[in-house]
Amino acid sequence: MNSLVVANLLHRPLRTLITVVAVGIEVCLVVIIVGLTTGLMHETAKRIEGVGADLMLQPPAASFLIAFSGAPMPVKIKDKLEEIDHVAAVAPVLLQFNTWGGLDIVYGIDLESFRAVSGGFVYHAGGPFREPNDILLDDWYAKAVNLKVGSTLRLFEHDFYVRGIVEHGKGARLFVPIETLQELSAARDKASIFYIRCDDPAHTEQVAGSIRQVFPRHQLRPIKEYLSLMSSTRIPGLNGFVRAMIVLAVAVGFLVIFLSMYTAILERTREIGILKSMGASKKDIMGWVLQESLLLCAFGVAAGVAFSYGGRALLKEAFPTITILIGFGWLLRAGLLAVLGGVLGALYPAYLAARQEPIVALAYE
Repeated sequence: MNSLVVANLLHRPLRTLITVVAVGIEVCLVVIIVGLTTGLMHETAKRIEGVGADLMLQPPAASFLIAFSGAPMPVKIKDKLEEIDHVAAVAPVLLQFNTWGGLDIVYGIDLESFRAVSGGFVYHAGGPFREPNDILLDDWYAKAVNLKVGSTLRLFEHDFYVRGIVEHGKGARLFVPIETLQELSAARDKASIFYIRCDDPAHTEQVAGSIRQVFPRHQLRPIKEYLSLMSSTRIPGLNGFVRAMIVLAVAVGFLVIFLSMYTAILERTREIGILKSMGASKKDIMGWVLQESLLLCAFGVAAGVAFSYGGRALLKEAFPTITILIGFGWLLRAGLLAVLGGVLGALYPAYLAARQEPIVALAYE
């Protein structure tokens, strides 16, 4: 029976290839979509941690998604924070979306205070701000948009001079002087967030308690806990979108296997009649169809794994700033979903084959 299953698959190589590729695309779709969402969340959290702060202060009722914090806080809050015991440095940051070529966040920073909190930038080329219209890009963004030191980048209807290319991983991908961004965004003397570094990480809880007494309504978040907040379940609508894409992918696999096995059964009516006349039971016939479906799914899952890694490499080459995490757990889940869809898709064709009468099948033309 095993040799018959293999022979049946090889009898129609093009149909077999199309089915395997379709199942592979199903697996790839699930893995890439989940990898994109988890990669975005993880990479954003790691960049926030890369700032080097121990705490971050946001406006009252601010979202943990710092891009939606707005800029309602006066910069002079920095002075009050620096008066608190065991606070070593405070860096006010103004945030703005860059919608040109993506959804990157632009940090408006005071270079000295940001250096005091983060330890400073590692420059791949160029150097720090010299003029109000200077901008620093991280190396990933510079590669993505093909810019170098001396280039001009237009943001917010304003031309910026690329003064330096810095190592990625310190909060944002684009940095401009905070005063310039305040003027461009009509948020003079305002900041979206304050990064706070303690003189000793052991004093973080003590500092947090003191800050909450001074600013009881503001959102204060320890940086070490921020990574746990960045998941698709915490973002409204995103988890539902991921589930919808998974259901769509499983439906595609189900339909492909169903059509493949259904047409195969119609083509092999006489072969089924011969098998039944030789003593094959309904269980044997159903087992043959399901084995063929499982073999198609197995090859499809293997192709899907290859497609996932290949797709990640192509997307990374086209969009250097994105992060796609491919974990074994989701590879396994995607494979199991593909097999489940394949088995469900093969059940009716298997039942159809098993219920055929030998005499009718042998007489079929």
